[in-house]
Amino acid sequence: MFKIILALLGLYFFGIFGAFLGYIAGSFIDRYRAYGAGAINPFTSAQRQTVFLETVFILMGKLAKADGHISQEEINHVENFMQKLGMSPEHRQVAIGLFKQGAAPGFDHAPKLNEFMIVCGHTRNLGQMLLVYLIVMAVADGHMDAAEESLLRDVARYLGYDPSAFRQLLDMVLSQSHFARGQPPSATTLDDAYKALGVTRESSDQEIKRAYRKLMSQYHPDKLMGQGMPEDMIAMATAKSQEVQAAYDLIRKSRNM
Repeated sequence: MFKIILALLGLYFFGIFGAFLGYIAGSFIDRYRAYGAGAINPFTSAQRQTVFLETVFILMGKLAKADGHISQEEINHVENFMQKLGMSPEHRQVAIGLFKQGAAPGFDHAPKLNEFMIVCGHTRNLGQMLLVYLIVMAVADGHMDAAEESLLRDVARYLGYDPSAFRQLLDMVLSQSHFARGQPPSATTLDDAYKALGVTRESSDQEIKRAYRKLMSQYHPDKLMGQGMPEDMIAMATAKSQEVQAAYDLIRKSRNM
């Protein structure tokens, strides 16, 4: 519908070239509106994978530069990230180029997020995984400063998260990271386990089970690949599911569930 309207407006004001541009712009609007109505995503899996990867590395660069400088810890995190993805030397160079693009002074990330929403925005899981990767990146140097959190909030807003939903996801991801392999237990480990699942000590056993199953479904490799997540990034989602499993096991043991 919009592609016809914008094509006619473009023809009226700018001629044939304007009609062409109007038709293209209207097509994107129609697709985006269709996603909200539950229509089938017209983009191929390869297209979604490409846009997902580009968005991840561009926003990693933007996030690393948010506080004014890129720390060695952040560089090491990106290097480790690419290593875990098993990237070829050619793909590593492309990823580094995207990272530098995002880190450039004054870089506007809005167009890339708009493209992400058009191509990948029909499923909340891909948007959530994008935020998860960026949150982990933000704390790669041991802390998250105000500029980094502000950028994350802005990205979350583009992805459809209200402030409270973003805060809950942020707390969950940070708490889940405490259950990464090799992390020693602490005095607050059980509290972290509840936060990792997005529940509280007052939650019932059934509520905890539902939260656990929901998270495991969101991190499920087959589901994420079916929605367009690049296969190389599945290992990272698997690591998050292992953290969720460790947190749930601790809660279950403490409650004799």
